[in-house]
This record gives sequence, C-alpha cells and structure tokens, in this order.
Amino acid sequence: MVNAVLRGLAAAALAVLPVIAPAPAHAAETLPLADAVAGLPVALESRDGYDRNKFRHWNTGDDPADGCNTRAEVLLHEAVDPPAVGAGCRLTGGTWHSYYDATVVTSAGSLDIDHMVPLAEAWDSGASAWTLQRREAYANDQGAEASLVAVTARSNRSKADQDPAQWLPPAADVHCRYVGEWVGTKLRWGLAVDDGELAALEGAAAGCPGETVTYEPAP
Repeated sequence: MVNAVLRGLAAAALAVLPVIAPAPAHAAETLPLADAVAGLPVALESRDGYDRNKFRHWNTGDDPADGCNTRAEVLLHEAVDPPAVGAGCRLTGGTWHSYYDATVVTSAGSLDIDHMVPLAEAWDSGASAWTLQRREAYANDQGAEASLVAVTARSNRSKADQDPAQWLPPAADVHCRYVGEWVGTKLRWGLAVDDGELAALEGAAAGCPGETVTYEPAP
C-alpha cells in the first residue's frame, strides 16, 4: 500500500514538471528582392586594419573526417559530374558550371571558390568587429548555398573585392540571381551596405521584380 502511494506521488510530481522545449532554430525567410534590400542596415565602410589572414579560410570543412578542406568540399558539392577523389582529397576529372560567365569547366584547378561577399567587403561592412572564430565561420560558410561559389578563376579575379555598384557577372542573364544572393549573404551575416551599394541594389531590384531572397541568419 505504501509503495502504491509513493508511486502515485512520484507520478503526480512528474506531471507538474515544466516541459522545456529546445530553443527554436533560426527560421529561413523569403522576401521579394526589393524588400530584402530595404532590410539591409546602412553604414559607412572602413578598410582600416583589414588583413585577409584575419579570416582563416579553407579549414577542415563541414566533415573533418573526409580529409577534404572547405574548398574541396564546395567543389564536390557543386560538381555537375563528380570528380574522382584520391589520396589527400586530390580531385581528378569532374565537370562544373561557372554561373558568373556561363562557362563549363573540366578541371578543378581552373576554379576559384568565391566568397559571394568578399572577405575585404565583409570586413568593411561589419566583420571587423567580429571575433576570429566568427570570421573563420564566415570564410568557410557552407550553411547557405550562395555563400561560397565555384567559378572560373578569371571571373573571380575580375570581381576581386568589388560590390554590385562596381561589378556584376559577365553573364547578363544571371544579374538578378547574383544580386539576390549578394543581398541574402549580407542579411545572413548582418552586414551593412554603404550609400553607393544601396543605390545599386535598389536599381537592380527595380529591374528584377520577380526575384526573391531566401536567407537564414548565421548561427
């Protein structure tokens, strides 16, 4: 009888314990391009103190056990025809489509991995205030498709650290996509735009009425 009473009391106690739900994940948001541009913070940019080495990039990637760094993982993910993976994650064969210049590439060595918002531009736009760990996370971000893009070395080096007020991809038919991905990356990481960049993005959005931006805040 005593045991039954004790079991009843224990069950009653458990029944009134609060249920602690896990913290919700950051939800992805989809906006028309014009609305996404309007949501960007505006601030002056400064290159003071910038050093590319302050963004540790091409670390061990999303899967440290696969022996491939971030660059190689992006190449494997974006391949149209997958390459063979040899010792030390050496890639041979494979096919890629560089969307900036509508070029088919058949050698991994001919590709650069472009940071959609270049490291220097990110620094100017707010990353100068980040920790080293957050800058490393930014430089190796595979959590959003647009953050890192496999493109021809020629197109990436033509872009350099320029924003859309200064550079757009040679393939004119991808301008809306490119601007949307630029805006989504800035929103994902809470990066600002300056007045010239904002004007260029607003002009691009006016010419891309059907374009949407989907982004999820970086963890």
